[in-house]
Amino acid sequence: MRILVTGGAGFIGSNVADRFVALGHEVAVLDDLSSGFREFVPPRARFYNADVSDAAAIERCFAEFRPEIVDHHAAQIDVRRSVSDPVYDATINILGGLRLLEACTRHGVRKFVYASTGGALYGEGRRLPAAEDHPVNPEAPYGASKHTVEHYLYIWRLLRGLDYTVLRYPNVYGPRQAASLEGGVVAIFLERMAAAEPVTIFGDGRQTRDFVYVGDVVRAVLAAPGHGGGVLNVGTGSETSVNELYAACSRTTGSTAAPQYAPARPGDVIRSVIDPGRAERELGFRAETTLAAGLAATWDWVRSGKD
Repeated sequence: MRILVTGGAGFIGSNVADRFVALGHEVAVLDDLSSGFREFVPPRARFYNADVSDAAAIERCFAEFRPEIVDHHAAQIDVRRSVSDPVYDATINILGGLRLLEACTRHGVRKFVYASTGGALYGEGRRLPAAEDHPVNPEAPYGASKHTVEHYLYIWRLLRGLDYTVLRYPNVYGPRQAASLEGGVVAIFLERMAAAEPVTIFGDGRQTRDFVYVGDVVRAVLAAPGHGGGVLNVGTGSETSVNELYAACSRTTGSTAAPQYAPARPGDVIRSVIDPGRAERELGFRAETTLAAGLAATWDWVRSGKD
């Protein structure tokens, strides 16, 4: 199959592109390298250095590569920037998504796989773990922009017959995650421990997240082209507090330093965990990597110099 991976030079997208290439698919990567790295793009993938909101660049990519499947991971993912500059956030996440959908219509793409967010959509969960039918209450423009494209996908299927699968991610971690990016708490902890630098925990550390290893997420993405369509949570279904995460990172790295604590950041959700039951039933997905194993693999990557 010919598969276009947007954001394929980034953390999750590059891991996905690697696996598609390894399975023998013809792969193209579209990425503006604003947060990704050219060296993460598989050597056998065609590369388009372009912004998803650039209509001319999108058209050129689709006309040349003629993708059958679009796996859309490119996004503005910084929650704080979405608050300070919601227009920029919407330009990349909403307008960029629409540019891709329009191109899909013009060029006969048969399947659209969309990397959405679970952690930023459900807000403070009323029912945890939060299933796909949980009320959507995003607490920042980032969550609103990501969810908006889910609505457009439904409309595109209704009016234009484009099949789609939405994968809602919680906190993904693993090799190639940058400490500078939103949600990169694992990368932050491990990199600072590697440098013997102090680690700061915001709030009391009892806030919880659903940490899923990138290798598990990749398996879900690989299965998505054959999925019948709709919205699926791709997580572990288990809560881990930030304090528990710090302790696990300390065990992995051998660090004995205590964390520093700072005031909680405004808008931080206290508890966040998603229910992956539908993904297991419909996609055959189950997160298989334990937190200890995932941290060990990530630590190996950090110590290797991030090759």
